[in-house]
Amino acid sequence: MRKYYCLLLLLFISTTHASVVVEATRVIFDGAKKNTSIGVENKDKTTNIVQSWLSPVDASSPSKDTFVITPPLFKLKAGGQGFVRIVRTGSPLPEDRESMFWLNIKGIPALENAPKESENVVQFAINSRIKFIYRPESLKNSSPEKVAAQLQWYKEDGAIRVKNTSSYYINFSRINYGGKDIPGGWFVAPNRDLTIPLPTGFGSSGKQQVTWSVINDYGMSDNQYNASVR
Repeated sequence: MRKYYCLLLLLFISTTHASVVVEATRVIFDGAKKNTSIGVENKDKTTNIVQSWLSPVDASSPSKDTFVITPPLFKLKAGGQGFVRIVRTGSPLPEDRESMFWLNIKGIPALENAPKESENVVQFAINSRIKFIYRPESLKNSSPEKVAAQLQWYKEDGAIRVKNTSSYYINFSRINYGGKDIPGGWFVAPNRDLTIPLPTGFGSSGKQQVTWSVINDYGMSDNQYNASVR
């Protein structure tokens, strides 16, 4: 019986564990420019095929055809460094609020030598996924952390709801409700609400304190904010 020589497994893991490492945890695209780029490095001991594409993060994401990635597919030698370039296509984007996508950069180790028909080879394709945020030129004088204190919080049955009245995507590094951290990588789109289910055991009656921190353009989290909800 003939054996298959390759099994392709797609793994979504953090960039620190990938063979092809992305130089940043997010990309902020300046709306005044036509393109931007992000560096990648192959830390594997073999050549990798690097494939890149954009995908929506939620219903607020515009069409991914508003940008093109070049090159979408290229070889990167062991220990080599390269760049992925993201270019605007000219298709319209909202200019009064941010837009956000997932930027996917996948490294597929190349087979240096063709395996024998009797051999089984397992090949891992590792996908690093980071946030790609388009920031219109009209928003360049502020940032998400400067409006984070304006978030409005409400108590609902078995959940809390946060209202974002700003023009920025707010990416949370931490949400603490009633003295307990809520697990998960939460974010709320511009001019939208987000409902966050409360895990079992979280306080549900009376006034509770919400504490939150947000991730800035550099992937860091500094300030902490507080509000009371009923």
